[in-house]
Amino acid sequence: MPRSVNHVASRAKRKRILKLTRGYFGARKNVWTIAKNTWEKGLQYAYRDRKTKKRNFRALWIQRINAAARLDGLSYSQLMGALHKADIEINRKVLADLALHNHEAFQAIVKQAKAAK
Repeated sequence: MPRSVNHVASRAKRKRILKLTRGYFGARKNVWTIAKNTWEKGLQYAYRDRKTKKRNFRALWIQRINAAARLDGLSYSQLMGALHKADIEINRKVLADLALHNHEAFQAIVKQAKAAK
């Protein structure tokens, strides 16, 4: 009895992955085994870099807060300690946005933190 193979499904799977690898360089876009490996590796990079992105943004926020705090005579760690003592709960993302786009509001927060210090 002949072997039964579902060519429709396997061809569709290959076509789907080859469609996802369009735009890649060289054999990465049209040779099945290389394209599949490249696509899988891309998924690994995407998963890893979603975590890395969070780290990078947190570092950027800290740098922006530190730069703005130094204009007001405090370091980043002194400011964060003073905010904690003053019970001002504001996250780094919002604090960095205020430091960049609305420095007057940032200075008001720093003034409150200095008063409670």
